[in-house]
Amino acid sequence: MIIDPSKLDSVSVYKLLAGAVVPRPIAWVSTRSQEGILNLAPFSFFTVASRQPPMLAISIGPRTDGEDYAKDTLTNIRETKEFVINMVSVELANAMHETAINHPPEVDEFTRSGVTPADSEIIKAPRVAESKISMECTVEQILELGSDYLIIGQLHRYHVEDNLINNGRINPEKLDPLARMAGNFGKIGSLFELPIDH
Repeated sequence: MIIDPSKLDSVSVYKLLAGAVVPRPIAWVSTRSQEGILNLAPFSFFTVASRQPPMLAISIGPRTDGEDYAKDTLTNIRETKEFVINMVSVELANAMHETAINHPPEVDEFTRSGVTPADSEIIKAPRVAESKISMECTVEQILELGSDYLIIGQLHRYHVEDNLINNGRINPEKLDPLARMAGNFGKIGSLFELPIDH
């Protein structure tokens, strides 16, 4: 079939995008407001934007609770120009899910989800202590694209569990990353090299 997205409502377009572009890693973004309130929220529209210098990109969409103000993550990033991307391992799935709920701005999602804020090295926003990989970022650009905002951040510090790295590479099986798969979630099943022997 051929589908023209301009003829669909925004929910239908989102469902097609979220189902076609899979698997997607989850950026668990931690920020601190100017008033010092901690925020933690997951975003699966997330990827690498540049290799050198290293940059990461997350897309933040409009709120889904009917409110007309920006999501707390976007507000905090705009005001402080910094954030941490924490990778979500399967063991953190339930905690991450709790932070996906639309909480009021005054709610500390670290406390609500039961994870521990840990000091970052060069920025004020905390990282998730339980995350196996956390990346400290400062804002490079914020681009308004249609209904969403593309946040491009330069990565300044990696925090990586010691046992994850071998010969300079991250071991994906030890990381055990959670992935977004359309409306569901998934994890690594099997790894293989190409070409495949038939």
